[in-house]
Amino acid sequence: MQHSEHGAISVIVAILLVALLGFVAIAVDVGVLYSERAQLQNGADASAIALAQKCARNSSDTLCSTTSTLAGSLANQNALDGMSNVNSIQLDKAARTVSVTTTAKEAGAPDNSVSLFFARALGITSKEVGAKSSAVWGSPTKGTTAFPLTVSICQVRGQYGVMQLLRMHGTGANPSCLYGPSGAFVEGGFGGLKQDPYACGATIDISKSTAGGDTGNNPPPYCEALLNSWAADMTAGKDVIVLLPIFNAVTGTGTNAIYGLKTFAAFKVAGWKFGPTGLPYTFHNRSPDVPASLECREPCRGIIGTFVQYVSLDSGYVLGPVDPDGATVVRLSL
Repeated sequence: MQHSEHGAISVIVAILLVALLGFVAIAVDVGVLYSERAQLQNGADASAIALAQKCARNSSDTLCSTTSTLAGSLANQNALDGMSNVNSIQLDKAARTVSVTTTAKEAGAPDNSVSLFFARALGITSKEVGAKSSAVWGSPTKGTTAFPLTVSICQVRGQYGVMQLLRMHGTGANPSCLYGPSGAFVEGGFGGLKQDPYACGATIDISKSTAGGDTGNNPPPYCEALLNSWAADMTAGKDVIVLLPIFNAVTGTGTNAIYGLKTFAAFKVAGWKFGPTGLPYTFHNRSPDVPASLECREPCRGIIGTFVQYVSLDSGYVLGPVDPDGATVVRLSL
């Protein structure tokens, strides 16, 4: 009787060992699969964003294509073993979308699969693993501008890379920008916007007319923290780049102004002066790149900087077709 019981225990142990192997396979091999998929997802995300950025800058770029080598390079850089497979690139330039699918790759094994270890005891030698990411690009058509300022298209068109002093009052540095494309008088080339309640920024929809705001003699309310952050970043040597709405038509002045907006453009800030004295409203020539001729001293009210070709990763905007006069935004999409 006792000998028979020993035999029964052996059978139970054997069964439990099989179950134990199964748990080990789940704990180890599933961990391997999750790690591999995370690497592939990072590679797919990076590839989709990079291809969208190339397409946003120039849709004729050879790297903006379904055969782009950029995707494979970034996918491999995001793999711990330096190996992954770009299974497909789907590109729709008209819809401004790109999707990248990545799959596993390992030396001496078929593409798309990861070799398993403990699961081999259960007859499972490998598992297919992949990831997909999509990105979209375009020019912003609707969203919140961080600072309540709009600039005439004549300050932007043909002026990329040229540092300017945009003055609110008087002609100053803007003698050629007194009139917008509509023929309307635009003193100084920019104006204030009606701000959102208790906020520095203004919600913009370029398909609609937008109301003007403060004339600029005093600093805009609720913007002290933002301007202080700009000053801190510039002092630390960081670029301050903001998306500003651009108008191509205007009627009225000051708070009675109505602006017809065209696009958003990227402006690299180098200095500003809103109000008579005191930081953050006086900030001029803190950057060595600002010449003395562009400083904004009393009674000047203005902002110094350069319009730049810029692809932002900002997610807070509704996107439309790429506008050659404006900035573009790239973001991951579902």
